[in-house]
Amino acid sequence: MGLSLFGSSHVFAAELLMIEEDGCYWCAAWDEDVAPIYSKTLEGKAAPLSRANIDDVETLVDVKSLVLFTPTFILVEDGKEVDRIEGYPGADFFWGTLGLMLEKLSPDGGSLLNTSG
Repeated sequence: MGLSLFGSSHVFAAELLMIEEDGCYWCAAWDEDVAPIYSKTLEGKAAPLSRANIDDVETLVDVKSLVLFTPTFILVEDGKEVDRIEGYPGADFFWGTLGLMLEKLSPDGGSLLNTSG
């Protein structure tokens, strides 16, 4: 049984789960800098965004270690953590790190980013 973080009929090989909490300054900064365009990017198509409260993350996905910071962005494939970004030091860092994380997906998971051929 697969986990769908979206609760819709769409099936994605990978998802980006944003772990947040009320009052998180850096979550708000990400919301301002990245959120408006995320779903329109190749990265957003390869790993659509879902959100969860820090208190709920371990009931949603098989994580490699406890989530201690917000925001934490967990790249999820088949209900399991592939990699994560802890914190948000800015858009350039986020996009660069996310690109490297997406390269770790199985061939079907990152296919939107594979533009060669």
